[in-house]
Amino acid sequence: MKIESAASAEHQQLIEIWEASVRATHDFLAERDLVELKPLILNEYFKAVSLSVAKREDGEILGFCGVSDANIEMLFVAPQARGQGVGALLAQHAISTQGGAKVDVNEQNAQALGFYKHLGFRVIGRSPLDGQGKPYPLLHMQLAR
Repeated sequence: MKIESAASAEHQQLIEIWEASVRATHDFLAERDLVELKPLILNEYFKAVSLSVAKREDGEILGFCGVSDANIEMLFVAPQARGQGVGALLAQHAISTQGGAKVDVNEQNAQALGFYKHLGFRVIGRSPLDGQGKPYPLLHMQLAR
C-alpha cells in the first residue's frame, strides 16, 4: 500500500468512498444530512485540505485523508478495506508529514473515537453542534505528545 497526493480527477472516486464509509459508520446521520454534505465535500471541502490517498499497488484507492492547519479534517476508508490498517496508515502519514495533531470526532461515532484514542489522541473539548450547525456534538481531540 502507498500514500500519495490525491489528484482532482480522483475526487469522484473519493466522494463515493466517503458516502459508502459514512453509511457504514455514521448511522446517527439523517439521510438529508448526507444529501446536503455530499456536494459540499466534493465541490468545496476537498479543495480546502491537503488530500492524500491510500492505494493498493494496483492503483485501487482504499481510503483518503484531508489535513488543514494541523487538523485532520477528514479520514475515510472504503468499507471493504476497513480493519486492514488503511486508516492507521493515513493517520500516521497525516501526523508525521502534515503535522496532523488535532481532529474533531462526532460524539456518536464510537468507532472513530476509539480509533483516535488508540493512535494517542485525547479529548480536550466538546461542541454541542457540528460544523454545519447540526445537533451532532463534536469531541475535539489532540495528539498527546
